[in-house]
Amino acid sequence: MRRSDRNFTKIPGGKLGIIALKSCEALGEEIDNYIVKWRKETNRQFQDSIACDGYLRDTYLMDAVCPRFGSGEAKGLIRESVRDMDLYILVDVLNYSLTYSLCGYTNHMSPDDHYSDLKRIISAAAGKAKSINVIMPFLYESRQHKRSTRESLDCAVMLQELQSLGVDNIITFDAHDPRVQNAIPISGFDNVQPTYQFVKALVEECDDVEFDKDKLMVISPDEGAMQRAVYMANVVGVDVGMFYKRRDYSTVIDGRNPIVAHEFLGDSLDGKDVLIIDDMISSGESMIDVAKQLKNRHAKRVFCLSTFGLFTNGLDVFDKAIEDGVIEKVITTNLTYQTPELLSRDWYISADVGKYVALLIDTLNHDASISELLDPTERISEYLEKHTK
Repeated sequence: MRRSDRNFTKIPGGKLGIIALKSCEALGEEIDNYIVKWRKETNRQFQDSIACDGYLRDTYLMDAVCPRFGSGEAKGLIRESVRDMDLYILVDVLNYSLTYSLCGYTNHMSPDDHYSDLKRIISAAAGKAKSINVIMPFLYESRQHKRSTRESLDCAVMLQELQSLGVDNIITFDAHDPRVQNAIPISGFDNVQPTYQFVKALVEECDDVEFDKDKLMVISPDEGAMQRAVYMANVVGVDVGMFYKRRDYSTVIDGRNPIVAHEFLGDSLDGKDVLIIDDMISSGESMIDVAKQLKNRHAKRVFCLSTFGLFTNGLDVFDKAIEDGVIEKVITTNLTYQTPELLSRDWYISADVGKYVALLIDTLNHDASISELLDPTERISEYLEKHTK
C-alpha cells in the first residue's frame, strides 16, 4: 500500500514528533522530508481543523540532544514540549562513527552507549507524551536472544526495560530471532522485513536478473535464515536452497564454536543466478564461504542480500571476493551506519528504506492499521510484473 493510496479517516490522536538521535540523523531527515511533503499534498480535511492543531509543520523533527560531561557521563535533553505528542524515537545502536571525550581520551560510541542515550531521552520526556514509540532498526543485543548455558538474556532484559520506561511500541527490522518479543507479550512489537526494498534495489541495478525458477534460486546461508529465504523465494516464485553449519562443539573460539564446513541442501545450481539472504553481514567470512561453494556448484552469479551490513573486518575481504568473481553484488539497507568507503564501492548497492519507515510512522500517527504495509507480497508482485513487461 502506497501513501497515495491511503485515505485516512481518523484524526491523529496526538501531534507527531520525531526524535532522531545523533546516530540516526540522516535517516531521520529523510523520513521527515517525506512526511512534510505528504501532509502538504493530501488529507486537506485535517489541515484546517482545530482538532488537528500542529498537523502541518515545516518539520516534525524535535530538538533533542545527549550532551556529555568531561567524565563521560551524559544526560538527555529535549528542548521542546512533548505534551500530547506521539513521539517516535529513532536510534541506530550500530553507529560506531560517533565519538565522545572521556577524561581527555576519545571513545567511539558502542551499542551500550546508544542504548543508554535512548533511555535518557525517554526519561527526559517525563511521561508527558501521549505515546512513546521506539524505532530501533537493529534490535539491541538481538544476537544474545537465548540461553544455552549460564549466561545473560540481554535482548529480553532490554525489551522489558523499555516497557517499564513507558514505551508503547517497538519497531525493528529483521530481528535475529523475532520470538524474543515473547519477553513483552502484551506490548507493541513489530518486526519489519525489507524484502520489497531488496527486490527493487536488485532490479534497478541489475535489470538482467530473471525471476524464473529455472534461472534464479534463493539460498539461506544457515538454518537460522531459512524463514527469510523461504518467504523471498515464495514471493518471487523461485526455488530455495539451504546451507547448514557443521561446527566443532568441542572448541570455543571468541565465544563461539568454530564452523568446520558448510553443507548444502537443494536443487542443481547449474547456470542459475543466486540470492544469498540473511539478516546481517558481520565479518562476511561465512557469506563469502557460502558464495565460494555456490560457485563450485556452477552458480552463474551470486548476490548477497542482508538487512544490516556491519563489515566488522573491513572491506578488503569483499574486494577480493569481487576480484575473484565469487560475488557479483552486495546489497544492504541504509538502516544502519554506512561508511563513505562502502558507499564508494562499485559492488555495493544501498537499499533505501527511509520512505518505508516514513510511511509506517505516518500511518501509525493516524491510528490506522499497518498490516498491509508489513506484508509487501502484493507490491513485490506488481513491481516484478511491471519489470517483466
